[in-house]
Amino acid sequence: YAPAFAAFLGEVAALGADGIEVWNEMNIDRAWPAGQVNGANYVRLLAEAHNAIKTANPDTLVITGALNPTGFYGAAGCTDQGCNDDVYAQQMAEAGAADFADCIGVCYTEGAVSPAQTKGDPRGDYPTRYFPTMIERMAAPFEGQDIPLCFTGLGYLSAEGYEASWPEYLAWGKDTSVTEQAKWLRDAILVARDDGRVALLIVSYVDRPRGDEGYFGGSAIIRADNTCPACQAIGSLANLPLPEPIAAVSAGDEVTATISAAAPAVVFT
Repeated sequence: YAPAFAAFLGEVAALGADGIEVWNEMNIDRAWPAGQVNGANYVRLLAEAHNAIKTANPDTLVITGALNPTGFYGAAGCTDQGCNDDVYAQQMAEAGAADFADCIGVCYTEGAVSPAQTKGDPRGDYPTRYFPTMIERMAAPFEGQDIPLCFTGLGYLSAEGYEASWPEYLAWGKDTSVTEQAKWLRDAILVARDDGRVALLIVSYVDRPRGDEGYFGGSAIIRADNTCPACQAIGSLANLPLPEPIAAVSAGDEVTATISAAAPAVVFT
């Protein structure tokens, strides 16, 4: 299968793709065959894909598949069904993933607190809950290998506008307001800029499938009323100067924004 998949990605690159993420969540068995979940197995696929993509279009960015952020597999780190993301990333690094990619894919879509925080999540302090520790968790295995991170999924859930049908399994995102979603996305960009190890962030999601009032609807920055406060908040960064990196956002002194529901606009405070 790997040669056929690599050939397909080469065809996509030839169409002028700016970047291609090679697979997704391959550390769990819903995305990779059970019993074969291992970073070294993935790197073999990545190497074939990289060669096909770069042959077709040297300018196409090759991004490793973003892992499912999880500690589900306990102290062992891996079972036949999957691996914790930090363990899997270490396997990838040891197998030479950095030689076959321009960027390490990362997903962060389960935040319930500001991207400045590294504690205070009501679910506990596991590192995948927080944006700064998620950066560190995925960068650490590749330290010294001169490869940046690319967030191919960055999002915050908000139940606002969907309260009546909000699913219980997403209760952790129920109290996040649309205003918080907007400013946390904006502030995550500032945190990433100042960290210096992040090359790309893609917001998940812009819009939602018709009728979805759960995960996709709650993550979407175009909200139930068709407004987009996050568009305003993120767009406001285009007008900022680009100073030398500083600690722009900290838990005690956070950049904030006030967003009007009637006429969304960002006011810095």
